[in-house]
Amino acid sequence: MTNNANYNKQIMAEHIKEKLNQNGMTAKEFSEKLGFKYTTVLDWIHAKTYPRIDKIEKMANFFGVDKADLIEPHRDPREDDLKTADLADDDTIFTFEGKPIPERDLEYMKRLLRGGRK
Repeated sequence: MTNNANYNKQIMAEHIKEKLNQNGMTAKEFSEKLGFKYTTVLDWIHAKTYPRIDKIEKMANFFGVDKADLIEPHRDPREDDLKTADLADDDTIFTFEGKPIPERDLEYMKRLLRGGRK
C-alpha cells in the first residue's frame, strides 16, 4: 500500500473522529444511525480501511458537510493570505510597517541569513 493511500486513510480517520466528537456521538451510535457495520466504522476511525464513495457521501450528508470536508486535509485560511518573495529578487520592494526597507538593511538581512557570509 502506498504512503499516499495511508495518508488519505489517516485524513479520513481524523475527520470522522472530529465530526463524531462535534456531534457528541460514539462510533457505535454513528454506525447504527447510518446503517454501517460497527467494525467497518472502527476500521475507518483507526485508518485501517478507506470508505467507498457512497459511504463518504452518506457521511457528508449526515454531518451536513461537503465530501471534501471529509476527504481533504484542513487548510489554515491564513495560508491564503501568505505571500513569499526572495530577498535576492531585485524587482521586489520589501516593506516593513508600510515603509520600504532600505537597501543597506536588506543587505544586512541577507548577510545574517547566510550566517554572516557576504
